[in-house]
Amino acid sequence: MRIVPEINKDVNSRLREITCFALDMDGTIYLGEQWIDGAREFLAAVEKAGKQYIFLTNNSSKGPGNYVEKLARMGLFVDSGRIVTSGQATIDYLKRNHPGKRVFLLGNELLTREFEEEGIVLDDVNPEVVVTGFDTSLTYAKMCKVCDFVRSGLPYIATHPDYNCPTETGFIPDAGAIHAFIHASAFRYPDHVIGKPSGDIMDYLARRAGVTKKQTAMVGDRLYTDVAAGVNNGYTGILVLSGEATMQDAEKSDVMPDLIFDSVKEMTRYL
Repeated sequence: MRIVPEINKDVNSRLREITCFALDMDGTIYLGEQWIDGAREFLAAVEKAGKQYIFLTNNSSKGPGNYVEKLARMGLFVDSGRIVTSGQATIDYLKRNHPGKRVFLLGNELLTREFEEEGIVLDDVNPEVVVTGFDTSLTYAKMCKVCDFVRSGLPYIATHPDYNCPTETGFIPDAGAIHAFIHASAFRYPDHVIGKPSGDIMDYLARRAGVTKKQTAMVGDRLYTDVAAGVNNGYTGILVLSGEATMQDAEKSDVMPDLIFDSVKEMTRYL
């Protein structure tokens, strides 16, 4: 029998064991450029308790600097070491699993620059690996080229699986929609996806933060990415109801959060 955790309760004091909070951003910490009530106080309480927080995003169309600038506009000043993106985790995966290989990258200028700065060799003529990101500069010519390379059988890696990206005016097609286009033409989905809910991005974060799975919690408003990234990979998965998912979603989902809170504000008392 499924027992959904009681909202705003930490009966087993799990949060006291957590030393690193991996935080989704939009819907968890802010909405657009507005702080979710109590989020700033939660971040301050984490630091006061001698713990750390890291912002974790699947969005590979932006680099850490973009998020540093956005948070600064909102009055929070952090360095880029506090930001982990699926693009960074993908670079780490390539270095570990395809060292020195030539990569065709379907990505915008920001992601391209990030790959080049990290020493990834990009090749749009004779690549050995295909990587697809959230390409906000997508063209039909790019789609034809990536489909050709995927159709040829090259290893095919994706930064993240999200079908849509939330904006202040609704949703726009994300990486998963691009994968669907490629599948319709080349009849393949990615061989490996790095971002949430994959364990790759969570383990990359844990290595960077110098913490273990037991010490790390993934906090987010989406069950199928954020919470699944935690509970399916041995971390603590925490659902907050301040964004996409509702309590009704949690009751019906195959993904069972370890803890559920109305927002991060309600977590503060348990730190």
